[in-house]
Amino acid sequence: MLREALDSNWVAPAGPQLSALESEITGLLGVGHALALNSGTAALHLALLQAKIKAGDEVIVPTLTFAAPAHAVSYCGATPVFVDCGRLDWSLDPERVLQAVQARRSLGKKVKAVIAVDLYGVCADYRALRSLCSEHGLVLIEDAAGALGSSYGGKRAGAWGDLSIISLNGNKIITCGGGGLLLSNEEKWIEEARQLSQQARETGPNFHHHEVGFNYRLSNLLAAVGRAQLPLLQKRIEQRRTVHQRYRKSLERLPGVNFMPLGEGEASWNAWLTALQIIAPDFGTSAEKIGAHFNTVGIEVRPLCKPMHLQPAYLTAPRFGGEIAEMIASQGIVLPSGSALTPGQQDRIVKELSKLSND
Repeated sequence: MLREALDSNWVAPAGPQLSALESEITGLLGVGHALALNSGTAALHLALLQAKIKAGDEVIVPTLTFAAPAHAVSYCGATPVFVDCGRLDWSLDPERVLQAVQARRSLGKKVKAVIAVDLYGVCADYRALRSLCSEHGLVLIEDAAGALGSSYGGKRAGAWGDLSIISLNGNKIITCGGGGLLLSNEEKWIEEARQLSQQARETGPNFHHHEVGFNYRLSNLLAAVGRAQLPLLQKRIEQRRTVHQRYRKSLERLPGVNFMPLGEGEASWNAWLTALQIIAPDFGTSAEKIGAHFNTVGIEVRPLCKPMHLQPAYLTAPRFGGEIAEMIASQGIVLPSGSALTPGQQDRIVKELSKLSND
């Protein structure tokens, strides 16, 4: 596909590979329309613009997440309102969301949308969030950045939001090196976003613009890179699930080790990243010290996302709760989880972690 794209001389942000990628993604996820973009963050920004988010508005954002959702809200001049996660599922807590919406609206604030994040590939509680958003006139935006291949309640990740996004960044299961997708069943939203994504340039012989646009389109060349990997999606998910199960078999016996909750019932996880919660008094040392040890032996082990309400850029933003997110983040580590991780490499990771344990 990459050779085909090169031979066609369609390298810029237009061409048949882009259209094919969008079509294949809609078919895979069961969503009506897709727009290929240069990042998941660009997709979030355009999703918020289609939801008519503007200066003076507020958007509910989970505090336990990567910064992109909050940044995208800020791009619109709006205010993120950070809401805590659930103790048992690490995901946006619907009860806290309701509390936040009611409290902010009682102060005359314009809460317009909810961004739910499928943290580390695990889908949020969309039945509860969908019902809440419908009842209170909120646009639901699903940030399924790392959840391609996951599902919940019979729907694929990326199909639950009024507007949804997928990331195709270099660390995802399917990647264009950099890239993302905006998804919706509303064709008008996607076509309006498409126009904005290409500098809002209008058709015709002149460079004509009625509104401010953005340089957000994915290149035809990179779309080909993503398309070439799509047939491998299920294989890569199975490889990562095998990696995850090896970790479980080896590490569940250790005191103070809890694996990230993976959803219940109809939920299916793509095993994007394996995250652990380390209870220091039981395990023998803290997550922070584990990370420092692994750094000395040349293995990358990452902390969980720092809660957004603790980030210097957002210290004055409204928040509801946050204590649970703080606790989980302080105890969390993310282990190497790639599809190509070998049993030998994984044995070394397990050995290094086990050396630090009280066991």
